Amino acid sequence: MTGVGVGPARTRNWRLAGAVAILVATALAVALVQGWGQDGSRAKANQPAPTAAPIVLNGTDVAYLQLMIPMNDSALVFFSYLGTSEAATPALRDLAGRLAAIHRTEVGEMRSLLAAGNVPEENVHEGHQMPGMITELRLADLKQAPPAEFGARAVTLIREHLAQGAVVSRSEQVSGSNDRAKAVAAGLEKARNAELAELEALPATSGAG
Repeated sequence: MTGVGVGPARTRNWRLAGAVAILVATALAVALVQGWGQDGSRAKANQPAPTAAPIVLNGTDVAYLQLMIPMNDSALVFFSYLGTSEAATPALRDLAGRLAAIHRTEVGEMRSLLAAGNVPEENVHEGHQMPGMITELRLADLKQAPPAEFGARAVTLIREHLAQGAVVSRSEQVSGSNDRAKAVAAGLEKARNAELAELEALPATSGAG
């Protein structure tokens, strides 16, 4: 009686167990193929897009960015004018072009910081005669300058703008809280000091080039 009727039942059970195991293995293999790339990394399509947390800017950070952006923007208008003015020397026009490229990069960095902090860009100093701000009024005054005075006046505007940018950037590094904003300020201060040295080394700035 030991083998009668039991062998076939066990055989069927083993066959069923084998079939189930094959199905499970197949399902697992399909899941692995769909969910994992050939290099073993999770398929990008199955990953949620990362959401960057907004950075935190304190009042000094915001005030710095909202001052320096319009300062740079107004300077860019001035540099554009200098770059084509026949009253400026070739050396002054060349410097204006290089300063413009640097200022545009800085504006991009600062606008990116405001956006990352969910802070709207506002020109809170619009219409103000801020130190270092090359306003339309100051630019109009330069355009009316006698040719013999044009170069010296232009250099004075540039010097005041660069020096004030360095001072404000130094203050941000002391009182700001965000590391990215302070790093931008440190880079800007370093750039302004180098630009001031370059400005002082310019050859004669009066007369047409």
